[in-house]
Amino acid sequence: MSHTPASGPELEDRIAELESRIAFQELALSELSDALAETRMETARASEQLVRALGDLKQLRGLLYADPGAEPPPPHY
Repeated sequence: MSHTPASGPELEDRIAELESRIAFQELALSELSDALAETRMETARASEQLVRALGDLKQLRGLLYADPGAEPPPPHY
């Protein structure tokens, strides 16, 4: 089973097809890279918001459930 190398127009067609595929792959890679960068930025923003929200929640819990011994006794005592 012998394989003869392509020549002339057939070789040029194969090279053009490969170049086209590479260009498509490069474009897809660029788009995926941009999407990944955007997702990372969104994740960082969401993480910062979560940290702030948890801090606010912790502060509110501290105000709502303060140590009862720190409060003055009710007036009927």
